[in-house]
Amino acid sequence: MTTQSAPQTVPKTEFSAKSDYIVAKFGGTSVANFEAMSRCSEIIVADKSVRIVAVSASAGVTNHLVALCKSSITPEQRQEHIDGVLAIQHAILDELSLDADLAVGFNETLKAFQTLALETLTTDQQHDELLSFGERLSSYLFAQVLRLKGLNADRFDVRKVLKTDSQFGKATPNVKATAQAAKEVLIPLLDEQVIVTQGFVGSDEFGQTTTLGRGGSDYSAALLAEAINAKSVHIWTDVVGIFSTDPRLCAKATPIARLSFDEAAEMATFGAKVLHPATILPASRSHINVFVGSSREPERGGTWIEREKSQQPGIRAVTQRKNQILLTLKSPEMLLASGFLARVFTILSEFNISVDLVTTSEISVAITLDNAPNASRPELEQACLDKLAEFCHVSVENNLTLVALIGSEIQLRQHEMNLMNVLKEFNIRLICHGASKHNLCFLVEQGESDNVVQAIHSRLLEV
Repeated sequence: MTTQSAPQTVPKTEFSAKSDYIVAKFGGTSVANFEAMSRCSEIIVADKSVRIVAVSASAGVTNHLVALCKSSITPEQRQEHIDGVLAIQHAILDELSLDADLAVGFNETLKAFQTLALETLTTDQQHDELLSFGERLSSYLFAQVLRLKGLNADRFDVRKVLKTDSQFGKATPNVKATAQAAKEVLIPLLDEQVIVTQGFVGSDEFGQTTTLGRGGSDYSAALLAEAINAKSVHIWTDVVGIFSTDPRLCAKATPIARLSFDEAAEMATFGAKVLHPATILPASRSHINVFVGSSREPERGGTWIEREKSQQPGIRAVTQRKNQILLTLKSPEMLLASGFLARVFTILSEFNISVDLVTTSEISVAITLDNAPNASRPELEQACLDKLAEFCHVSVENNLTLVALIGSEIQLRQHEMNLMNVLKEFNIRLICHGASKHNLCFLVEQGESDNVVQAIHSRLLEV
């Protein structure tokens, strides 16, 4: 569940027939260094339908940029983080020489980064400007790597196309404006060139740089695919598709060959980190299939996410999302009264806060929120809590994990005996089921969550 306004829909009359184009996205580990970039370039060379490549910042860069956004760091720490960004970029540059046109843009971008990074930032817009430099720099380098492979590749500033509102830090795309800009300045380039552009980044109506939130490169790729009416979007990462659970936790976790849009959306939302949750939105509404595979082992295939409903009912995966907040609001005014929840969600919307789970009793409501540790701003601000405290008692609990069972046509009675036998060993803070037949969620202490996931996977998903 979310309190954010939904992105605009694309007019279906614009591009009635699918193009043959594919949009490919490469994550931070896929563009971490020259070797990784070269490996990814082979994927593009092998598939002539890939015409747009959206890249993340090279692995490690965004962490430095997030740290530079904090006003509390010392001058020495600030310089260390600047040097960290430069070291990652120069390690790649040591392996290749930029063509003149790319060199000019790269050097100008690098200079602009160093200038802004030395400042103490005071606005959210400045934060977004600084955070955008990782993708802006890596796209120059990756375009050059593609040229080394003999492709006619060029670097393109995505801010010319991907239009958003001015909610810095978590901007909402303007789908209609993005489609129009793509028609005017991007689509005409695709027949002759492979375009390398940036994930995560956009611009508002005033031309100011915005970002889509941490991990937004997947979302960017899907939005671009929608804007050019692509036949599919390929998300290349460091794992072979989407697994039944995190394979680092469970040795018997298995990749899932096919998922429906609904199943994939639930998995991404509730902790399958291989895919950004919002990616499914544009893909689903425009019927664009999504592929998730490993840039290290493309020959092993991956997971296809499609419109078709799953033919395999029941639980298919278990996920977890750590660093959750449980916000409990209690007031006798709720009893037999109307308007209380509307008032709560109006305030949450004012602070652009997305809500995951909601449960209610006669006089209280419990809400779960994500508290990503690397976010540029806290999810739950004190000003929001103060507003809520004006009309109800507010309680905040941290260090919780949201565990979700994902599948199709999940009915608790089919699995309740095995599940209850597993869960009786743990303390459960909240359970939510019924709003969707694709998930069953509960909240546990963060220190217990790995054990909970392992126990559920072993009992319900391993044969």
